[in-house]
Amino acid sequence: MRTKANERLMLEIKVIHEKSRKTYGSPRVTAQLHASGIRCGRNRVARLMCEDGIMAKTKRRFKITTDSRHNLPVAENLLKQDFTADAPNKTWTGDITYIWTKQGWMYLAVVLDLFNREIVGWSMRKRITKDIVIESLAMAIKRKRPHKGLMFHSDRGSQYASHEFRKLLDKHNFIQSMSGKGNCYEREACPWGIMLLRKASSIH
Repeated sequence: MRTKANERLMLEIKVIHEKSRKTYGSPRVTAQLHASGIRCGRNRVARLMCEDGIMAKTKRRFKITTDSRHNLPVAENLLKQDFTADAPNKTWTGDITYIWTKQGWMYLAVVLDLFNREIVGWSMRKRITKDIVIESLAMAIKRKRPHKGLMFHSDRGSQYASHEFRKLLDKHNFIQSMSGKGNCYEREACPWGIMLLRKASSIH
């Protein structure tokens, strides 16, 4: 009996969700059900929507992740769009993006090994400061313990150009490389890692 009732309710939920162009979550779907004279709890609606994989589309707001308008030192472009490496822990690349989590929008910094596209370090924070890239690199170093001479490539953002980040690179005798001004093609490597981390529920 309960199953039949859930099936009927699920049909109503789907109709409301489709009419909203898939923008309604469980609170607004529940409100619409109540307006139609269908009495049900919000928790029940949320559970049924979750079981059926129905969720509200969220509008992705544009967030700036690269601020290259600074007076900090900029490293020479040593990568030169060569996104290959003949051994692990020889060339790492870093990038920053933002993702939606249960805590709201969060900035995500990733360190990726160009040899096999392995995510070797990451960090998430509510604010996009130099700490996020320092933490991601520190994690990568702790996990992989690379030898000196490793090349770290990134954009020209102030986080990567900061004194503290460069100090961490120098401490381990790493070589810093930065993409050319306004050259998006030299950031091709890291989005692979970012896409993987976006799908990884363990970091949400």
